[in-house]
Amino acid sequence: MNELSSALQMRDPEQPAISQNLLDAFELQKRAYYQQPTPDRAQRKQDLLQLKKMINDNREQIIDAISEDYGNRSRHETLFAEVISVTDGINDTIKHLKKWMKPQKRHVDMTMFPGGKNRVIPQPLGVAGLIIPWNFPVNLSFSQLAAAFAAGNRAMVKMSENSITLSRLLIKLVPDYFPPEKLQFFEETGDVGKQFSQIPFDLIIFTGSGQTGRAVMGAAAKNLTPVILELGGKAPAVIDKDYPMAKAVERIMFVKQFNAGQICTNVDYVFVHDTQRDEFVQHAKQYVAKHCPDINHKDYTSIIDDRSVQRLIDTVADAKAKGATVISLNPDQEVNREARKMPVQLVLDTTEDMTIRQRETFGPILMVMTYTDPQEVIDYVNAHDRPLALYPFTNDKQLAERYIDRIMSGGVTVNDALYHVAQHDIPFGGVGPSGMGHYHGHEGFIACSKLRPVFYQAPFTSMKFLAPPYGKFADKVYGMLVKLKS
Repeated sequence: MNELSSALQMRDPEQPAISQNLLDAFELQKRAYYQQPTPDRAQRKQDLLQLKKMINDNREQIIDAISEDYGNRSRHETLFAEVISVTDGINDTIKHLKKWMKPQKRHVDMTMFPGGKNRVIPQPLGVAGLIIPWNFPVNLSFSQLAAAFAAGNRAMVKMSENSITLSRLLIKLVPDYFPPEKLQFFEETGDVGKQFSQIPFDLIIFTGSGQTGRAVMGAAAKNLTPVILELGGKAPAVIDKDYPMAKAVERIMFVKQFNAGQICTNVDYVFVHDTQRDEFVQHAKQYVAKHCPDINHKDYTSIIDDRSVQRLIDTVADAKAKGATVISLNPDQEVNREARKMPVQLVLDTTEDMTIRQRETFGPILMVMTYTDPQEVIDYVNAHDRPLALYPFTNDKQLAERYIDRIMSGGVTVNDALYHVAQHDIPFGGVGPSGMGHYHGHEGFIACSKLRPVFYQAPFTSMKFLAPPYGKFADKVYGMLVKLKS
């Protein structure tokens, strides 16, 4: 294949060679795309139904596999975040597919009058490459597959090295639901991710760290492969002094303990009015005492691996050593290294030289900062990388709009956290260092499609009278057009 040969010639010799297994899979899917480049709606609907069937038929195995990869993953969190949200999203995609696929009529410029027509036709790109992280492996892979299949594409999915049990299960299951020329999963065995990003896919969707995202984008650039990057970031919340504190804390602490805080759109730090810091701490203590008093309970999810546990321990130790106040909300419990369970902790009195100020926490640790005027919040957030999410808590509509207008972020939930990500009819994605591009809903369909502009010329065109040699008639016509367009 010419494009594959070109890509192999262009690839960085310092990068690992692409395995024959990956090359064969890509060639198989690309050939199938050329044989059937535009599957009809019935085929796309069938593919989406098969995605849903694959989850529903194997729900318990999937739940168990994810829990094994984590060490312990709350069953209810997996049901909510991985199963229910994905199947609901697939249903929504099926519901709107006919409308999304319909060619759009567009206005015809007057110089082409009369009889010409314009259409914009959404067509499949070809083969999509999806690079999936470990924190929500089914949600992220299947929601992206839903967008890719709705748009009529084929897909190869590279799973995380921390999702080996799930990866092997999906690799085993997928042939019962899809032929390899439609969908294949791959586990991470060392350099697969680096190899994967060198393949000349028609689209790459990557979810992960900014550092790895830059590497993926660099490799994709050699093939001029478009990318969608979802890179996370330090998402702030800010609580208006007139907003009910108990309600704000309840909502923030729910998402902070969900999946042990290992969510790219989680609240990374919260601004509270400087007169209300103690009140925030007290409500946070009450929430944890009621809802997650025992970190060793099966409903409290483990940290994904030993390295992440150590990173979180080091983050807290660094803050303490530099003068921060650390409050454990599970005061009678220590870090359980064997089970990889960590108490929920608040970190106050931080300074810019602390690690917790500089990198995404990605765990059950919440930095608490104070402000006296909303402009302080705006200035602080804008002085740092643009976050993936913003969470203003206020009943003052003007204040909410001020935060939305003045702080650029990937998405926003007002008076709660995370839930903009769960809405099927709005796009999801970052901005700047937190990512680029969108998926979910119609925007996911668009991102995985080529919006093909097509002009249909009429049987008769007045342009035939404007061919050279140009004379008085052309002068008159062009003169009239200049006046009309001026």
